[in-house]
Amino acid sequence: MKLVYAAALLVSGTVMARPAPLVSIPTHDAFFDQIKQHCGKAYEGKVTVDNQGPSAFSDARLIMHVRRCNEQELQIPFHVGQNASRTWIITKTGSGLSLKHDHRHKDGSDDESTMYGGHTVDAGYNNVQSFPADQYSKELFVKRGIPQSVGNTWQMYIYDERFTYRLVREGREFRVDFDLTKPVQAPKAPWGYQD
Repeated sequence: MKLVYAAALLVSGTVMARPAPLVSIPTHDAFFDQIKQHCGKAYEGKVTVDNQGPSAFSDARLIMHVRRCNEQELQIPFHVGQNASRTWIITKTGSGLSLKHDHRHKDGSDDESTMYGGHTVDAGYNNVQSFPADQYSKELFVKRGIPQSVGNTWQMYIYDERFTYRLVREGREFRVDFDLTKPVQAPKAPWGYQD
């Protein structure tokens, strides 16, 4: 009896030690993989919609750089002129995709408004995913005195010739389109990261 119990513990211990699989659905995988195909490349973009513009984004050179990629995470710095404070982080979570905005100061320290973003709530499409603001972001926006941002939804589109980053909420739309047909020289690492 003791031998059977010990064998059962050994088997259950082995099973318990195995990490849970990271599950995903085809539309999330297809979207993630399409961006991942551009790993290492950088592209120039322009503001195509800004219903509250013009802004600092309007006159600056806008570069996205699909900088770091693995099976679970994509890091995409978004350079606005000389400002290298922004990195989009897309992560497979096992229950969808997460989009976070990592904001840093020039010295690499975290900005007060960092890691805000959202999580997919449906299948989306192979080329389009939406990320409604998550609870952390909503609380951060209220704390920072910008409660109108609680309704934020970020959207990303990827097609053969174009990548789009879009922010929408009631009364607000902002969109940047990047030309995927003309790679540009990759910029230096964003603030807080290393080459």
